[in-house]
Amino acid sequence: MRRRIVVLLLPALLAPAGCTGEAADGMELKVGGAFGARPTIVFPAGKPVDELQVDELAAGKGERLRPDDVAIVQYTAHVWNGRDNRLVDSSFTRGTPAAFPVGRLLPGLERALRGRRVGSRVIAAIPPGDGFGANPPRGIAADEELFYVVDILGAHPKGASVKARGGSLAGVRVSGGARPALSVPATAPPARFAAKVLHRGKGRRTQAGQLVVTQYEGAIWGRRRVFDATWTTGGPKAFKLGDGGVIKAWDKALVGVPTGSRVVMVVPPSYGYGRSGSPAYGVKGSDTLAFVVDVIAAY
Repeated sequence: MRRRIVVLLLPALLAPAGCTGEAADGMELKVGGAFGARPTIVFPAGKPVDELQVDELAAGKGERLRPDDVAIVQYTAHVWNGRDNRLVDSSFTRGTPAAFPVGRLLPGLERALRGRRVGSRVIAAIPPGDGFGANPPRGIAADEELFYVVDILGAHPKGASVKARGGSLAGVRVSGGARPALSVPATAPPARFAAKVLHRGKGRRTQAGQLVVTQYEGAIWGRRRVFDATWTTGGPKAFKLGDGGVIKAWDKALVGVPTGSRVVMVVPPSYGYGRSGSPAYGVKGSDTLAFVVDVIAAY
């Protein structure tokens, strides 16, 4: 017997979700709450069926999610085991929306979200074979089913960029166009941190605590080489500002900048990775860095 998922879109309004199969009496799952807000979920007694079930509770009118997009979402994830149905992850617990890289998600989430429009709320009951498989993260057993509620707030393509003119700061030159490039001089680096807005966007100013979507290129001054560039490594990356999740230079240079801006900065070690450097990127503790950052969006 297959189970039907039923959704509660508004108080006292109960509607069928259109999942496959016939309903079993008394075995209906209910999801309520406004789009973008923490959902309420009422699980039925017993376990779900062992198959992927997906439904769209609210259909958005924005852009469709495509492979390699970065989807910005609010989400809640539970283990659906028919007992405690415990919460295992949530963007509401983290304090900001999350960035989901389309094309690199759990198989069940890929099938649930790809092609959906921004502004949609999607629910998915994901069996182990379409989830983490035989090697789930800590806190989830290999045989447990997951249940997701995902609100799609935004989508940003792999080539997202700010179209701006070039400029310079302390000898660092940035080319113009949709994809800027850094050029670091052969001179000794400045001792102090410096930042400059090369192009000021027209969006809302970023705030500490927000999730900021960026494209960037970073170079090591002394070796005059790029060590990281999102334009060539998979597309935009999102970071939370103001909580120590990014280097000090980014918090200082990017908070208060309007979205749609392009910023260049010179980053001495004390504003970068500190004495330990970043071995994964080949950055030493004594290295001064240079960055150009496009501020694509903030949530």
